[in-house]
Amino acid sequence: MNDRLGKVYLVGAGIGSVAHLTIRGQQLLSNAEILIYDDLVDPQLLDLAPENCLKLNVGKRGGFPSTSQNTINQLLVTFCRQGKQVVRLQSGDPSIFGRVNSEIKVLIQANCNYELVPGISSALAAPFLAGIPLTDKQLGCCFTVLTGHKPDLLNWKVLAELDTLVILMGGKTLPQIVYKLQRNGRSPSEPVAIVHKGGSPQQEVWISTLGNIVDQVRGVSLSPSVIVIGKVVSLRNMAFFYSPLVGQTILVTRAAEQSNQFSLMLQQQGARVIEMPALEIISPSSWNGLDDAIDKLSSFDWLIFTSANGVKFFFQRLKTLGKDVRALAGIKLATVGEKTDCILKKHGLKSDFIPPDFVADSLVENFPECLSNKKILLPRVEVGGRDILTKKLKQQGAQVLEIAAYQSRSPNQINSKAWKALQQGKVNIITFTSSKIVRNFYYLIYQQLGKQAPYEISSILSKIIIASIGPQTSKTCCELLGRIDLEAQKYTLKGLTEALVERIGNGQD
Repeated sequence: MNDRLGKVYLVGAGIGSVAHLTIRGQQLLSNAEILIYDDLVDPQLLDLAPENCLKLNVGKRGGFPSTSQNTINQLLVTFCRQGKQVVRLQSGDPSIFGRVNSEIKVLIQANCNYELVPGISSALAAPFLAGIPLTDKQLGCCFTVLTGHKPDLLNWKVLAELDTLVILMGGKTLPQIVYKLQRNGRSPSEPVAIVHKGGSPQQEVWISTLGNIVDQVRGVSLSPSVIVIGKVVSLRNMAFFYSPLVGQTILVTRAAEQSNQFSLMLQQQGARVIEMPALEIISPSSWNGLDDAIDKLSSFDWLIFTSANGVKFFFQRLKTLGKDVRALAGIKLATVGEKTDCILKKHGLKSDFIPPDFVADSLVENFPECLSNKKILLPRVEVGGRDILTKKLKQQGAQVLEIAAYQSRSPNQINSKAWKALQQGKVNIITFTSSKIVRNFYYLIYQQLGKQAPYEISSILSKIIIASIGPQTSKTCCELLGRIDLEAQKYTLKGLTEALVERIGNGQD
């Protein structure tokens, strides 16, 4: 037995994409060593696990070969005893018509550590995403969740008198369910909804009555589905579920520590996101220059931040040196971009000036006061940044001190998951948020392909939309990748997301 302490996490996957997975579930998947999952789990969730994670499909589907429950139980115990971090991923919530009780019992008997992580059940989420509230003051004060797997075992006389019925696994037995409800007094005009693959891009909804629903869906495969029977179905809001980027796989190339916010924006619009960091952000090769500047802060008139990284590393160093925001008393602050300003606000400070176009070039043109003889401190990337801002400031008579606050560099190798998706043609859109990221991306692909790179890169990207955050990034895309297909009108992550939604959501591609 391994001395390392293993643990099994019994996790509910929710009803589909990452957007419906709990934060705790995401955390556990990202650190899983063993992933044992059901057949109905969305493939996107599997991508959250590390590349070296062992993934085992143990799903059970009617009419198909299935893994026995005893085998599943034994896998959980065996890997836990080996000291592994095991995620047992089940669709929806494991406690609702799942197999979690059997698995808990076996883990307890084997003296294995385990943790329960609830998921969003399709019984609750599928009706809601189809625009159907399960309760209403006038039309339904309660609802009952039941399985339609074995209708002969249920008390239909009691069930027929309840306000709202939510039935899982009832697609194949729908005719029997309808017959038994009407036989026990439920009206043929009672509203019925069937939500097929709720919360997914393939979601379908049928609205009918108890008397007509069987004929309406005859010959249609309804698995998996949620059936809702009750007057609340009449309250359905048709516009409840809309995600303009559903069906799009988007490659995000920002640095790993910066990609979460952008990825979340895209996922909220229905996109599948694959992260391929083409940038690494680290400390500068030496802190001497920044330390000296911080020691002389009072001598500067303006402190200009052109990136969120500049703000982050500046204030980290300020704290390391035993100082706080009071050291900036009397100094005016300028930030380029909404994200940079947002990070500054987290330190309790407000920018005195933000250029209107969110780019460094417009800062000098719109500067609020004469720059002649103004002393300006500019914390920035150590190498590779654009020097146009410094040149323009000096042309206006300013005294500019550029200080290395951080380094940005290319990763040593391409993310294998992203590379595989690119090779297999599974990426619809690639997003770029800086010229340096474009250059690093090109270098990583070139490194992977060798002598055939120029031709192969063109071939790989031929059917992919190349999306840029702004003019300078677009220029580099054209120089290295041969084209640009979409540029944000507002040069922010939100602006880039909006541009994608406008193009894809309007059916332009």
